Amino acid sequence: MRSNFLKHSLAGLILSTALCGTAWAEDVFLMDGVTPSSKDTTLVPAGTFKKDGPWVIGMSHFGVNANTWTVQVAHETEAAAAKDDRIEKLIILDAGFDQAKQVADIEDLIAQGVDAIIVQPVTSTSANASIEKAVAAGIPVVLHTGRIESDAFTTEIQGGAEHFGKVMGDWLVGQVGNEGKIWVLRGLAGHPEDTNRYAGLMQSLEGTNIQIVAEQNGDWQYDTGKKVCETLYLADPNVDGIWSSGADMTRACVDVFKAFGAPIPPITGEGNNGFFGQWITEGYPSVSSEYSPSQGAAGVRAAVALLEGKELYKHYDYNPAGWDVEKAKQFYRADLSANVWWPSELPEEKLIELYGN
Repeated sequence: MRSNFLKHSLAGLILSTALCGTAWAEDVFLMDGVTPSSKDTTLVPAGTFKKDGPWVIGMSHFGVNANTWTVQVAHETEAAAAKDDRIEKLIILDAGFDQAKQVADIEDLIAQGVDAIIVQPVTSTSANASIEKAVAAGIPVVLHTGRIESDAFTTEIQGGAEHFGKVMGDWLVGQVGNEGKIWVLRGLAGHPEDTNRYAGLMQSLEGTNIQIVAEQNGDWQYDTGKKVCETLYLADPNVDGIWSSGADMTRACVDVFKAFGAPIPPITGEGNNGFFGQWITEGYPSVSSEYSPSQGAAGVRAAVALLEGKELYKHYDYNPAGWDVEKAKQFYRADLSANVWWPSELPEEKLIELYGN
């Protein structure tokens, strides 16, 4: 009898622990709008990477100075790390879009013996072998801002991608109708985020007769985007809508149409203060996909949770709905520069310091 009692008690304890563990993973806050993936509910078991602090966290950034969004990701990462006294040091290494540099950076972080590594991949394959080496060395790897062709990472937070592209694509189809001619302004060639956003657009265009009459990479930058749009406009200004993969390119293209005194066609945007101000002032038809730079902060929180020994899901999604101009008005701030992105977790004093006019 006693043996049966112990068996039942042990079974109950195991079941209770399992149930509590699942709830625990679900209760870990990473960022507003981030949820466990419904397609893959694989768990990282509690205690796998548990380690007493203080901690040193490393980050391999694909390109800090690529555009204003990538700069803010670094700021959001630093701000989140500064809030946690257990993080002794944050090391951010900039790959500058160089695949070999990213490999070397991750190898460097492993050699320095950091406690966790956050990776924003340059391409879908550039960091795979180094990530495998880090995890094999007992260092958890948190991945965000781009999927890779490997599951060696510990946990990933993936937003944008096909969902981002489809939110904008669905809206543009609604504006243009079943037929029409559109321009496509893509981001950085070869970056997984660009590839996946474009795939989302293709999903939206399935079953329509909409023609892509021009497709160029604006690198998610204002200056490059402006040159692209000027070239396209001078070649043929007749376009029914524009799918733009990033707000800096959207602002640039709108400025081109304004410079030529032409009406602004429906054009997609993103959660950028400069774009919001332009959209609100000019009143042109648009939609804003959300892609918060606070993913940098989410990466820090995921790394901390792993080092605390908490159970996490391996895959997290960040798929918010698109914003209309009324929601943009709630976030837009005339006292801040065009370079700040929304939503942001930066404290007010840091927003003023970095982006105040």
